[in-house]
Amino acid sequence: MVVGVAGYYGFKNAGDEAILEAIARELKARGHQVLALSGDPRRTREEHGIRAAHRLNPLALLQADLWLLGGGGLLQDATSPLSLLYYLSVLRLARLFRKRVMVFNQSLGPLSPWGERQVQRALRGVPVILRDQDSLEYAKRLGIPAELGADPALLLTPPPVKREEDLVLVIPRAGVGKEAVRTLYVTANRLFHDGKRVLVLLLQPGYDEEILPDLPHHQVEKTADPRRVLYLAAQAGYVISMRLHGLILAAAAGTPFAALSYDPKVAAFAKETGAFYQELPGDPIQLSKAAVYGRYPDWEKVAALKERAKRSFDLALGEASSVKRSHGRG
Repeated sequence: MVVGVAGYYGFKNAGDEAILEAIARELKARGHQVLALSGDPRRTREEHGIRAAHRLNPLALLQADLWLLGGGGLLQDATSPLSLLYYLSVLRLARLFRKRVMVFNQSLGPLSPWGERQVQRALRGVPVILRDQDSLEYAKRLGIPAELGADPALLLTPPPVKREEDLVLVIPRAGVGKEAVRTLYVTANRLFHDGKRVLVLLLQPGYDEEILPDLPHHQVEKTADPRRVLYLAAQAGYVISMRLHGLILAAAAGTPFAALSYDPKVAAFAKETGAFYQELPGDPIQLSKAAVYGRYPDWEKVAALKERAKRSFDLALGEASSVKRSHGRG
């Protein structure tokens, strides 16, 4: 079977590329071909070893038997209403072409009242798997039946690398305001003075650089390669991240982490894993203490999320006839 995947792919964002890498690996392991809609099809083909078509080519939807919308945070209009309309139009057009469609391991929201109405209409009759409990509760309020999955990137396997307990990854995000970046800067300074080596890791080159003047005096690495991020996460002794996939890849690598939440999806993941987190602008004293004193997530909860992620492929592909499809359980 050819499985199509639609998301924010081909835009040099390590988090979204991690999702695509995990989905592609799992689908290929189960004997399926993968076709991704991408902003840069050539890059996607080369980096992930799959078929790819331009995301604005509607005829590409004819080339797959099943279309997965996701994963990621596509069902929101905080970025822009046009972004939401694009992803919902992919669903609608695939259904018009009589293709099977599924919302796959998405977050839901933030949505304006207008966005909620658009999502309610577009998802009527569409199977939905959401990646966190907060999104599932939101879907219930909107009257959207959904299953509970988890982010596919949790299934990525870290490479064999020696862990360096004194190394702390600090992963910022542009566009969150100077006060939040200042929190990370002060946190990094405190960690340095506590004898830690700090690496500032930018997961979206071309976007995140604008904050570098606010994070001077620390080593910086930029990469959109999820394999490199996973390597560094496995090497580090601790990860402090604003970006969701900084946390998710740390969890995949078995590295303890803490979050500075700019978005509900970040807080949702921290809550589900029992990890320490703070809302913006955050407290650098508490964040640095979390790293210095090794405040851990609940690894049993992380393992449960990985199991949910694996189960979501069973649900999407119809390979688990014994799984009860009772809405809201997982």
